[in-house]
Amino acid sequence: MTDELSLPVDIRLMNLMAFVMLLAFAALLVSALSLWVARQQAFSLHGIAVTGELSHNNAVTLRANVTPRLSGTFFSIDLERARLVFEALPWVRKAVVRREFPDRLRVTLQEHKTVAYWGVEGEPKLVNSFGEVFEANLGEVEQDALPRLHGPDGQAPQVLLMFQTLQPLFEEMDMTLDQLELTAHGGWRAHFEEGAVVELGSGSTPEVLARTERFLRTLTQVTSRFGRKSDALETADLRHEDGYALRLRGVSTLATGGQKK
Repeated sequence: MTDELSLPVDIRLMNLMAFVMLLAFAALLVSALSLWVARQQAFSLHGIAVTGELSHNNAVTLRANVTPRLSGTFFSIDLERARLVFEALPWVRKAVVRREFPDRLRVTLQEHKTVAYWGVEGEPKLVNSFGEVFEANLGEVEQDALPRLHGPDGQAPQVLLMFQTLQPLFEEMDMTLDQLELTAHGGWRAHFEEGAVVELGSGSTPEVLARTERFLRTLTQVTSRFGRKSDALETADLRHEDGYALRLRGVSTLATGGQKK
């Protein structure tokens, strides 16, 4: 113990440097060995198992489209890049990719669940149940009579939420909300399967909802005065402070002076 403590400083520094160099050499050796092992054909990927939601895709087609875009062996493949490759495929919303020893990948997919069209008619844009806009072949849409939503970029979640809020109210009046638009100025415009167009105005969701409920509470009363039903509605404007204006098919001009509610 005394002999070690009595070693000159330069000798102790040399011993320390030698130990550090030995550790560095060992680390490089392990790294090189790991890289060599990872590149061996014995560790090549021999299969991709695909599970999850496959309504618009099938495992065979997915593997055929993705495999040429993947590189590396079981140990060296970049799982994050592989995930992005799967998520770039049509209808795939989310992919979880993990290694499955000894030579496979297991991929779990979540597909988009379409709830509406997005944008102008003809654009290959859809809205999923999370309010996310994605592109896909419209011919592969399985649902019939999807509504069409429209608004500024990035506003799809807000438009979908407003549609889901308003739709039950109009359904009670046997009115089918076919399109809902958020204009560049923040106003809401509703189009109905029966042909009517209703300007709902701007403001918060509670404000728009309050105007809509007031309108629907009195619509039957107003239309009945002219011998019409709610399906005779052509246009309505709810942006008036104390009431609304509407036009009915078969009735010349109708101002809301006497029907303000």
